[in-house]
Amino acid sequence: MNTPPATIRLDKWLWQARFFKSRARATQFCHAGNVRRASSEPSKAHYALKIGDILTFTLNERKRIIEVVALGARRGPAPEAQSLYIDHSPQEDARAPGKHGIYPSARRDPGAGRPTKAERRAIDRLKDYD
Repeated sequence: MNTPPATIRLDKWLWQARFFKSRARATQFCHAGNVRRASSEPSKAHYALKIGDILTFTLNERKRIIEVVALGARRGPAPEAQSLYIDHSPQEDARAPGKHGIYPSARRDPGAGRPTKAERRAIDRLKDYD
């Protein structure tokens, strides 16, 4: 019978919870010192994760605060992976300066080439560049 273990490696759990597409990437992320347990020292990939642990890390420019609720037995579908944790991350303000919501990038039609000098000047005026 497949009963989940009492502990699991941190890199394996991050992979099972679908934060990373491969376990190797999860391992690299952990070895770089990017994952912290409850705001303490950085955790390495071999850390034995337990239910109730709180992990803090930044992924894709977003601060994540994750509480471990379950230890998975396998890497399953997304709904199963989302049941492994509770996300306590702060909500992002999409209209905050520097975020993609307030200044969306302009799209050009495929094959349109680079903008001409007149188009670049118009873009600069639109973006208030001097």
